[in-house]
Amino acid sequence: MTAQSDIVGGFDFSNYLRNEYLTGNKGYKVPKTTKTGTTIVGLCYKDGVILGADTRATEGPIVADKNCEKIHYIAPNIYCCGAGTAADTEFTTNLISSKLALHRLNSRKEARVATAMTMLKQYLFRHQGHVGAALILGGIDVTGPHLYTIYPHGSTDQLPYVTMGSGSLAAMAIFESRYQNFMEKSEGIALVADAIKAGIFNDLGSGSNVDITVISNAGVEILRNYLTPNERPPKENSYIYPAGTTPILKETLTPLRDLVDVQDLAASTSAMDIS
Repeated sequence: MTAQSDIVGGFDFSNYLRNEYLTGNKGYKVPKTTKTGTTIVGLCYKDGVILGADTRATEGPIVADKNCEKIHYIAPNIYCCGAGTAADTEFTTNLISSKLALHRLNSRKEARVATAMTMLKQYLFRHQGHVGAALILGGIDVTGPHLYTIYPHGSTDQLPYVTMGSGSLAAMAIFESRYQNFMEKSEGIALVADAIKAGIFNDLGSGSNVDITVISNAGVEILRNYLTPNERPPKENSYIYPAGTTPILKETLTPLRDLVDVQDLAASTSAMDIS
């Protein structure tokens, strides 16, 4: 056992040497982090919460879905944006949504946003980051509007405006320059839309359209495909050509009788009929 006085401070490179030995001599591969792409944002305005998200779902370098819905229902007064692994965000929010439904039936009261946040962070912390769901939770209850960020390892923040995902830096630049307290609904929607567009045009993992959800005491307003900044323009020329446009340089006709033995074909056909 090493005495406390014998411990010397400083950097320890023993793990580096171990990793070099394992990768160089033993053939082990260093694990790679999972790369995901999304831009999700949220802000508190005068009367509630506004959530926004892009609609691109990627599978490596491939765009798997151009119109993926990333704002998920949690409760009638609570919605959640998801970044990370699409399956994890969808099934995590569905799981907590069902638990909150049972909670409402049991208590006969509207669910609080803090209750949903606690359920989500405890679930993610239990799985130690192996559930790849980075979430922005927003809603309004008897205590007012609330906005939370929930990270895949279970840590949380409560802020007046938040961004997450690979396009979060571009979106946060828009928020930092233009956000004000007690914004009107129209101002908040415009700011959220511009923040998502900043992620769409500056992050390869984000793209396609802008989804917005407004939560207030008056109800929930879902603005699906609120903006479509990446619509494909019509083709300038017609690429349908008449027959004969491309010349035939060589043509060879081979009779089928020369390729197939007629007697073998007849024998195989009779055998099939018998069976």
